[in-house]
Amino acid sequence: MTSLNHRQNGDSDSHPLLPHLHIHPDGESGRSGFDAKHFLQVAWRSSNIVSKYVNFLWPFVPIAIILHFVIPNHPLWVFAMSYVGMVPAANLLGFAGQEFARKMPKVSGILIETAFGSIVEIVLFVILIVKHKEGEESAEEGNLIPIIQAAILGSILANLLLCLGLCFFVGGLRQRVQTFHAAVSEVGTGLLLVAGFGLLIPSAFYSALKGSAVPIDIPGKHHHFTLPKLQKDVLELGRFTSILLIIAFFIFILYNAKSQHSIFDTVLEEDEHNDLDRHFDLTKPKLTFTECLIAIVLALVLVTVLAFLLVERIEAVVESGTPDQFLGLILLPLVEKAAEHLTAIDEAWDGQMNFALFHCLGPSIQTALFNAPLVVIVAWGLGKPMDLNFEIFMVALLVLSILVVGNFLRDQECNYLEGALLVIIYLIIAVAAWYYPDPDVATSNGVGLYSTGAANPVLLQAGY
Repeated sequence: MTSLNHRQNGDSDSHPLLPHLHIHPDGESGRSGFDAKHFLQVAWRSSNIVSKYVNFLWPFVPIAIILHFVIPNHPLWVFAMSYVGMVPAANLLGFAGQEFARKMPKVSGILIETAFGSIVEIVLFVILIVKHKEGEESAEEGNLIPIIQAAILGSILANLLLCLGLCFFVGGLRQRVQTFHAAVSEVGTGLLLVAGFGLLIPSAFYSALKGSAVPIDIPGKHHHFTLPKLQKDVLELGRFTSILLIIAFFIFILYNAKSQHSIFDTVLEEDEHNDLDRHFDLTKPKLTFTECLIAIVLALVLVTVLAFLLVERIEAVVESGTPDQFLGLILLPLVEKAAEHLTAIDEAWDGQMNFALFHCLGPSIQTALFNAPLVVIVAWGLGKPMDLNFEIFMVALLVLSILVVGNFLRDQECNYLEGALLVIIYLIIAVAAWYYPDPDVATSNGVGLYSTGAANPVLLQAGY
């Protein structure tokens, strides 16, 4: 196993900000401080050729901000420009996180890189829940909880089906069969099954009991199991489940931290040496710690601004005819996960399937065990009724996808056929999401039909 770098010379970038931290040789830049010209050159070159081409989308960032002030009455244009501009901003955040992670031990670096990649998702979820208007029935009127719930599941599905499928497909084009270690796939799929189970319980609880609940408590009939009580119980169940899922996530982090010098580190070190482009990766210029932090802060500011512009225009996008579920399940996850997907696909092309699996399964685990529960906790603090009661159709897709992916990972081999099949499954789900009715038309979790503060169609039909 490659040892950590213990050089003590003044040229190393291990001295300026973190004097007691030794830089891993793969992330050593040989410089310190900040050099604007070098920073721009390295950031433009990015991590791979596809990410470099993504940088040509940077003009859309200032265009989106300008249009926000110049033509505020054209929300679709602002949404489109912000949507495209989010891709290079997220790419910069992902690249800076990757450069930062390279300076760390392998397992720690992967966890840090995954955390930086999920910042875009967390920012978007938090802005959505802050902008949510309680008491409305549809996204056109400000009810954003169905979109958040769809985006949570869509984020996991995009990683498991689209990203992993493209990794299998692209990697299979260069090498007929690629292999990966059982420790990576088994731990990942096991955690995803636990997460899927946790996300399924509130939805199954509501679906099983909603037929027994009456719209309101009828005096004299001693029937106190009403729809409002059921919704209150589901909300509390979702909050407690969120706390337990976050605890599970930190146990996962602790497990990986303790395994830093065990099998995971060994597997990833071997993957590094099997990299088909390893010589190029070791010789290309790298960012210093200072430059990494500047890039992370800059990208985070831009991502937050663009996410705000996106959320501001969601109501107009839904009014234009884009279904709620398609927007949440497909469109938002694609833009928020763009950087992670490009990184994973590049690693698969280079023959680093263990790294690619980490970048597909890791973000999915973080979304299910941390990001989604975190939004529920934040909403709880804001007094908004965000829960884990998903559309039963959507959560069923999630569980089935986890089972399909687990079956493909069981033999520890992959090829382009399996990759193509996973992508096709994702495309079928995208078509289904387009035709799935909005919550105010049909729902399995009561988000639209039983919203508070609006005229309740169920109660009106029942004569209450």
